[in-house]
Parts: sequence; structure tokens; C-alpha cells
Amino acid sequence: MQLEQILLMRHEFMLIILALVVLFFELIVSDSGKAKLIPVIVGLFGINTVVGFLPQSDGTLFGGMFVMSEMQLAMKNVLNIGVLIVLFQSVKWLQKEENLKNSIEFFVIMISTLIGMNFMISAGDFLMFYLGLELASIPVAALAAYEKGKIKSAEAGIKFILSSALSSGILLFGISILYMLSGSIYFNDVAAAITAESASPLLALGIVFFFAGMGFKISLVPFHLWTADVYEGAPINVTSYLSVISKAAASFIFAIILFKVFGEVAHLWKNIVYVLAVLTMTVGNLFALRQNNMKRFLAFSSIAQAGFILLGVISANEIGMTAIIYFALVYIFSNLGAFGVVGAISLVSGKENMSDYNGIYKTNPKLSLLMMLSLFSLAGIPPVAGFFGKFFLFTAAATGGYYWLIFIAVLNATISLYYYLMVVKAMFIEKNENPIPKFKSDIYTRIGLIMSVVGIFATGFFGGLYEYIKEAVDKF
Repeated sequence: MQLEQILLMRHEFMLIILALVVLFFELIVSDSGKAKLIPVIVGLFGINTVVGFLPQSDGTLFGGMFVMSEMQLAMKNVLNIGVLIVLFQSVKWLQKEENLKNSIEFFVIMISTLIGMNFMISAGDFLMFYLGLELASIPVAALAAYEKGKIKSAEAGIKFILSSALSSGILLFGISILYMLSGSIYFNDVAAAITAESASPLLALGIVFFFAGMGFKISLVPFHLWTADVYEGAPINVTSYLSVISKAAASFIFAIILFKVFGEVAHLWKNIVYVLAVLTMTVGNLFALRQNNMKRFLAFSSIAQAGFILLGVISANEIGMTAIIYFALVYIFSNLGAFGVVGAISLVSGKENMSDYNGIYKTNPKLSLLMMLSLFSLAGIPPVAGFFGKFFLFTAAATGGYYWLIFIAVLNATISLYYYLMVVKAMFIEKNENPIPKFKSDIYTRIGLIMSVVGIFATGFFGGLYEYIKEAVDKF
């Protein structure tokens, strides 16, 4: 294998090396020295993120199992940025006495899941796709159960691994049906064998099982029931990782497979996407209205956002794929901004309920403004980035003539605006005789929050970003 071919896996190799370096630190650094080591590891991951933006050639490896193009490069860099923000927001939490002993394991597990996501994104066949998906999913159960002393954390880990195992079995059954019909696991070969003329009830069954398996991973209704409980029980930084990074990677490869493998039989799955989009947006929004715990609130918000992503999926064209990647980038900055504020408040006060935020603007105005900005972006209020993200998704759906679906999406966006404003009302309008005291976040949390704010504005006002993503998708 030549150097040029090896460099196609640059992201994966760098993450593997980083994981090995972190494991080496675990061997030579005492528990008391880990507090100083944590920022060093975050800095090393920051270097990895910067290097990821260097130019890279396109190509395939292992007979087409691994594919690298400009579009995959863009998505991997998006995930790296998101993980970097999560790590910055996790430093102070990891330096707490009860978490410090296992802090190195936290980094190793998170890097491992990111490696799996990278392999999944670059998959050229169902074997690489499945291996990457499992590598990205199984270690997350350990992250969800990271706080060993809390029953809810252990419960979150158990619920996640059981749900993941069930969904993986369903997904594998669907893939086995596709293999039986096509005689291959390679995306290109399966796409060539599956045509509109050869469509059969068995093919439709395989697609249904594939949808059900991926529905668990992306938290699409009715496969979402694990989401709120796992998000509430897991540590906030892990919840943000699950809600943002994991969902963005799964949505990306889901759209790739639908476009590339099942594009010729779109009539078999477009109605499924239509129904799932309506259910996911509506159920996610209606349940978000009832939540008081901020982690459960953001969990159902993320379910609703997954429904909006399906607007890009159903278009089954380059415009939809571009809108999905752009929306994923906007969603990462917006949601991590909100989770960053929730995490900072919880770390200092231990409070996670919406009612605890009453009057917080008087004591912590900067955090309140940041939370409001993030929620406005999630709601799609102009001129922040979330507005453009939803606009491009609506445009993608319009290219396919799905005007009723767009109308339903607009109604759901209005509902979401109401419950996002409930948080804003609590912070700025509701009175509280004993609001959360004024506090100053640590430097690393502030860096993570600043990155989120810059990202929200940059993705919204930097017009060339959408065009860059579109060109990458067109080349693919």
C-alpha cells in the first residue's frame, strides 16, 4: 500500500494514534497528575482537528470498502469541530474529584466512537458501514453509564446498550435481505442490482427493516422511546455528544445510502420518510412542551430536529444532501451552545430544571444571552444560522413537490418556537427571589461556548459555506 493510499485514511490513523498516546499517558501519569493532563489531551485533539482541514486527495481502499471524497472530508471535519467543543466543555467536569480517576478512559472511549463514525461515513459497502456503526455505538453505553455512583447513569447505559443491540439486529436482518437479492454488500453493486423493474415485496421488507434499524440510531418516531431516559441519565457532556455528534454522523450515512443505494427505488421509501418526518417532528415537539428537566427538554427537541432533517432526505437529490450537511453543522453549534450553558449551570449548582432558570438573567446575563441565541438558532429565527439551515431543508423538500410536508414542518417550527421561548421567558421575565447565584465559568468552558457562538454566526453569515458543501456533493 502506497503512502498516498494510506493518507486517504488520515483522519482515522490520526485518531488511532491519539488514542494510543492517551492510553500511554494513563500508564505513566498518576491520578493526581491527570488534572493537568486533561487540557493537554484536549489540545492534542485540537491539533488533530486543524490538521483535518489540510487538502486531501479522493480515492478508494480495500476494493471499494473505504471511500474518501471531498464530501466525506467535510463531514469528518464537522464532527471533529463538534467533538472539540464537547471536550472543552468537559474539562472542568472531568477534573472533579469523583471523575478524575477515570478521566483518561473518557477520552479513549470518545475517540473510539469518533473513529467508528469516520469509518461509517467513508463506508463503500454494508460491512464497513455496520462495523463503523457498532464501533460508534457500543462504547457510548460506557459513556452513558460513566457516573458509576448514580443509578440513573447506570440505567441510561443499560437502556442504551439494549436498544442498540435490538436495533442492530433489525438492521442486520434488513441488510441480509438486500444481500440475498443483490448477491453483494458493496453499495454500487447493490444499487445496480436493485432497479425499479426488479422491485419486489421482499425488497420493500428489507428497506423497512433498514429504516427501523436506522430509526433507532437517529431517534426517529416511533423508535425514539429510549432517547429521553438515556439523555436524562447520562452526564450532560455525554448527552450533548449523543444528541449532536452521534446523530449527525448517523443522519449523514443514512442519507448517503438512501441516495446512492436505494435511489432507483425511491418510490418504495419516500412514503416511509414522509410519515416518519411528520411523526418525528410532531411527537418530538408535543412532548418537548411537557418537559421541565432541561436534558429531557433538549432530548425531545433533538428528536424534532431529526424530523426536519428528513425534509432533506426525502428530496433524494444533491440539494437535499447539501442541506443535510449544512444543517448538521448549524445544529452542532446551536445544540452544543445550549448544552454548554446547561452543563455550566449544572456543574456549579447541580440544578437542571427549567424552573431553576427563573430570573437567571439578573445574575448571569452572558449565559442567558448565549442560551437565548442557541435556542433561537434551533427554532430557526432569522438572522441566526438555524433559519438558513431550515430554509435550505424546506427548499430541498420543495424541489420534490412536497408542499404539504413543508406546511406541516412550518407548523411544527411554530410549535417549537413556543417551547424554546418558554426557556427564554423563564430566564428573562419570570421572577425568582433566589436565582442561581452569579458565577464565572472556567476558561475551557468559555472557549467551548465562544466556539459555539462564533459558529452560529459564521455558518449563518458566511455565504460561501453552503456553496462549498454543494460543490463537494456535486463531485461525489
